[in-house]
Amino acid sequence: MIETAIPLWAGIPACILLVLGGLLALTGSAGLLRFRTFYARIHAPTLGNTLGCGCVLAASILVFSALSARPVFHEVIIMLLLVVSSPVTAMLLMRAATYRNRLTKADADLDAR
Repeated sequence: MIETAIPLWAGIPACILLVLGGLLALTGSAGLLRFRTFYARIHAPTLGNTLGCGCVLAASILVFSALSARPVFHEVIIMLLLVVSSPVTAMLLMRAATYRNRLTKADADLDAR
């Protein structure tokens, strides 16, 4: 438990960022369920969850910097890794799906002959 109170100037923006991050992650998850094609389904969670995690990490930076009375930047490394890895993973999944669709169409053409 935290025994010291979080200052109001850090607590209110952190609460807003946490709620915003949760809503963005929820929106990305809803897009995963709503969209029909794989390409649309991979796009919504990639953007929503990346931005949602970014808001949660920004809230964490704000709160722990206020509590320790010095800048805390450990979360910046996490954010950088997330911003780099999430789009790259989505791109690799999309390329694999494109390759798989191309092979499926070629197999269908061979079966038709």
